Amino acid sequence: MTENLASADDAPRANGMPMLGLGTWQNTNADECRNAVQTALEMGYRHIDTAQAYGNEAEVGEGIAAADVDRDEVFLATKVWADELSHDDVIESTEASLEKLGVDYVDLLYVHWPSREYDAEETLAAFDELVERGLTERVGISNFEPEQVREAVELSESGVFANQIEMHPLFQQEELREVCAEEDIESVAYSPLARGEVFDVDVLSDIAEKHDASEAQVSLAWLREKGVTAIPKATGEVHIRDNWESLALELDDEDVAAIDAIDIEDRRVDPDFAPW
Repeated sequence: MTENLASADDAPRANGMPMLGLGTWQNTNADECRNAVQTALEMGYRHIDTAQAYGNEAEVGEGIAAADVDRDEVFLATKVWADELSHDDVIESTEASLEKLGVDYVDLLYVHWPSREYDAEETLAAFDELVERGLTERVGISNFEPEQVREAVELSESGVFANQIEMHPLFQQEELREVCAEEDIESVAYSPLARGEVFDVDVLSDIAEKHDASEAQVSLAWLREKGVTAIPKATGEVHIRDNWESLALELDDEDVAAIDAIDIEDRRVDPDFAPW
């Protein structure tokens, strides 16, 4: 790649949400988590994603506080766990999340999974209340299948901003992307590198070599071409930077078509309580 690296100001956004963020799933080493968040923000990232279930909200908050970046420049998202989705638990657990994060509000609050204590009407009413109170600016859903997406849209008075789902070149989620687009919902991809599997795909390696890029950068650039926000997890500066540099990679139509033609359905995250 020969193009200049994008800055935080010119990095692409989807309805105000930066289209490349730092994921923190399984980043449970306190020092690593704090340092990763601070490093990413000072490199130019402006989107940080965490969750109650990750057990690292306090460390994420410390990383944000340590970075030389104002809080209001950071798009911060967290998720309410499946066991905390009754009305009162949504409210109480979110208040606890904000305290751990050391912030007054989050930019986006997700229903992490539509399972266990999830009741669409009761849960989403609690999320609406949090919007009214200014504790979250936007309501999100995560791991929702098409019929659940449509139900949430009908019930949420605040509107559904995003659906965070597993998505990568080996699990392209075309139908779900189409449903979200029809409902004016942003798609956010977790595990956008298929938990490392993208490095062993010849199509991606060939495109990476063509552009003097990495397979990770190719995967992230493909998601961006599809209008999808990606939140790859990275802990060390090398990987954080490699992912950030994907913003300078422009795939051509031939590249996109070659990735589109990968005929694999390789879901990497498949818990027994999933809705599919």
